Amino acid sequence: QVQLVESGGGLVQAGGSLRLSCAASGLTFSSYDMGWFRQAPGKNREFVGTISRIGSSTYYADSGKGRFTISRDNAKNTLFLQMNNLKPEDTARYYCATSRKLTPVLTSQYDYWGQGTQVTVSS
Repeated sequence: QVQLVESGGGLVQAGGSLRLSCAASGLTFSSYDMGWFRQAPGKNREFVGTISRIGSSTYYADSGKGRFTISRDNAKNTLFLQMNNLKPEDTARYYCATSRKLTPVLTSQYDYWGQGTQVTVSS
């Protein structure tokens, strides 16, 4: 049974940083590209970024370029999202997901999803 469990969310002031984690189990973690998405109330789920199977390449949505960094530790089956210089518009629930596609950016390209972790950025 595949499980993805996000953690690390919370309340932070604008300009602050958070590091999200996603612990994976029940799958061969290194066989999947991994992605982060976010969803604010009343909005569609939005692509944040993705990382390749061995972590050699990353791709980010414009909203996070220069502020967000995705990394992974395949030995520990864990995905990370380092978020710096956070803005109120980054407030959302953040989800990790797995994909067998290369550089997947659409929700339809992802197979398994976590339950998400809430990030709230105050102004």
